[in-house]
Amino acid sequence: MKYHIALSVNHDLEVIAKTATAGKCPSHIMWDISKHLGARIYQPSAVKVAPIDKMLAKIIGSPEQWALARQLSPQLKEDDVIYCDGEYVGIPIAVMTSASRHRPKIVMYTQNINRPRGRLALKLFNLKNKVDLFMAGTSSQAELLRRYLPKSENRVYKIPCQAPVDISFFTPGVASSKKLRPIIGSGGLEKRDYQTLALATSELDVDVKICAFSPSTTARQETFPKVMPENMSCRFYDWCDLVQLYRDSDIVVLPLFENNYQAGLTTLFEAMACRRPVIVTRSEGIIGDLIDSDAVTGVNPCDPDGLKQAIEKLLDNPEKASAQAQRGYELVTKEFNNSKYIQDFAKKLISTFESVNTNI
Repeated sequence: MKYHIALSVNHDLEVIAKTATAGKCPSHIMWDISKHLGARIYQPSAVKVAPIDKMLAKIIGSPEQWALARQLSPQLKEDDVIYCDGEYVGIPIAVMTSASRHRPKIVMYTQNINRPRGRLALKLFNLKNKVDLFMAGTSSQAELLRRYLPKSENRVYKIPCQAPVDISFFTPGVASSKKLRPIIGSGGLEKRDYQTLALATSELDVDVKICAFSPSTTARQETFPKVMPENMSCRFYDWCDLVQLYRDSDIVVLPLFENNYQAGLTTLFEAMACRRPVIVTRSEGIIGDLIDSDAVTGVNPCDPDGLKQAIEKLLDNPEKASAQAQRGYELVTKEFNNSKYIQDFAKKLISTFESVNTNI
């Protein structure tokens, strides 16, 4: 089998790889997987968009993603396996390649298929006859797909970890000598509830520092407080500064709105890899498991009083905070790192398409 990878958004992967080798950023997991499998990577850049691409993008995906799928369709054959890192690029590729008698094997990771547009696309494009293997990051996504494929449960794979961390870059270290008082660190934009964090910390003797920047995610109106408390700041941190922010943080807090697709895991695992105690809003899946194992502290959604109490409890009990941070560190370095993810990912593809004949 020949392996291929289709990305939903564009990245300068060669520059990222060189920067990672220099120790200035984490490695890109898809680049590492491509090297492990000998796979070619495709991105929706510099592809000429046609009117049909714009029309199809009104249903799901972008015109560039449909144009990429149209371009790849005649190139991929029956001995090719193409992994799509999300439904926005996976659905166009599955649709465009389905007409060929010698179509490739399609593997699609579902980021958030469990919403109206995603469920509509499953039925509208008859994806049960076009996708060979669905990968899901959460139990709710996997359960939806298994209901959609009642007689083909082996075509749904619940991946153990959807946001592995580069533990060679995110590492424990010494706090900055310029630190004046306890720091509450946080980061990310998707489903973040910094209003609750502001209410919980506005009267505490702490500095709240947030790294919140994303080229692909726009902050919702309710994400931030209308007026930032004097002890709260939010700015862009480059990769090295972000690692130092984690190391400086007495606690990393991930305040989340309710969601069903494990928002916040990347920041969570990065903080754990830096051996910091973490407080996170309760949700299903891995986050719930981490809370139950006491690797992180869980709080209820939109509960500033409960969050304030959890912060004070860890600040007042540094031994408890340190023990929790150590449990989280040991867990992430054993279970949620890039190396293990790559091995598990490659093993699944090889066992599915090289050891077993796949028939839809």
